[in-house]
Amino acid sequence: MAVVDVRNLQGKTVGQVELADAVFAAEVNPHLLHEAVRWYLAGQRAGTHKTKGRGEVSGSGRKLWRQKGTGRARVGSIRSSIWRKGGTVHGPQPRSYEYRLPKKMILGALRSALSAKVADQKLTVVDGWKLDSHKTKEFRAALNKLDGDTRTMLVVEGPGNRNLELASRNLEGVKVVAPAALQAYDILRHDRLLLSQDTAVRLGRSLNPQSAGTGEAAGENGGVQAVEAAAAPAPAAKSRRSKPATQTKAKSAGKAKSSAAAKGKSRAKGKGKSKSKEKEKD
Repeated sequence: MAVVDVRNLQGKTVGQVELADAVFAAEVNPHLLHEAVRWYLAGQRAGTHKTKGRGEVSGSGRKLWRQKGTGRARVGSIRSSIWRKGGTVHGPQPRSYEYRLPKKMILGALRSALSAKVADQKLTVVDGWKLDSHKTKEFRAALNKLDGDTRTMLVVEGPGNRNLELASRNLEGVKVVAPAALQAYDILRHDRLLLSQDTAVRLGRSLNPQSAGTGEAAGENGGVQAVEAAAAPAPAAKSRRSKPATQTKAKSAGKAKSSAAAKGKSRAKGKGKSKSKEKEKD
C-alpha cells in the first residue's frame, strides 16, 4: 500500500496513513478521464438556447401578392424563413445534453484521477479540519502552511463542518466538496487535492473494486451514489399475466362441451313436446 504523510493545520507531519493501492495506485486511464469529463460537462449545460420558428415571429399572415401574373416569385407569408426577420428553420431548441455513463467508467475515472494526484505528489492528507472560527483569514493561513504555492485547491470533507464551509466559500480557486460529490473533473481541474485522514480511508474502502460496498462514496450531482441509483434497473411496470396456452385451450374446450350439452338438452325438450302434442291429437 502507498504510504502518505499526515499533516496538521500548522503544516507539521504528525503521522502516516496507508492508502489502498487499488484506488490510489491504480493505472491511469486517459480515455476514462476524457469520457468522465465530457459526461460531467454535458450535464452542466443549461440547454436553454432557443430560436423563433415561422409561427413565432411577428408579422402578418396575408399573402403579399397574387399567385400568378406578377412576374415575381410566389410568396405566401412575410414570415417565411427566406425573408429578412423571418422564422429560423431547424434552429436550436431547449433540450437536455445529459446522457448516461456506465457506473464502472465513472468509478474507474475517479480511481485514475486519484492515482494521478498521488503519482504527481499533489495529494495532501490532513489529520482533520478543526477550525476554531469561520473567518476566511484563518483558513487561508492554514492553507498557506500546508501548500502556499498552489493556486487552486480541492478540499474533500464530509458535511457538517460549518466553519470550513463558511471560511472557504469566499476564496478564489478553493473548492470544498463532500466525498459523496467527488468528481474526476474537479480533481483534474484543481492543482492540489486535500483530504482528511478519515476521508482518505473511506475513499479507499468505497472505491475499491473488490469491496462489496462500492456505492458508499460520491453521490451528489452525478456522483457514485447517484450513478448507482441511475444505473439500477427501474421497477418493471405491473402487467397482466398472460394465461398459459394450455389453460386457454382447456377453457375453450370446456365452453364448447357446455354449449353442445345445452344444445342437446334443448333438442331433447323439443322432441318431447312434439311427441306429447301427437298423443293429444290421437
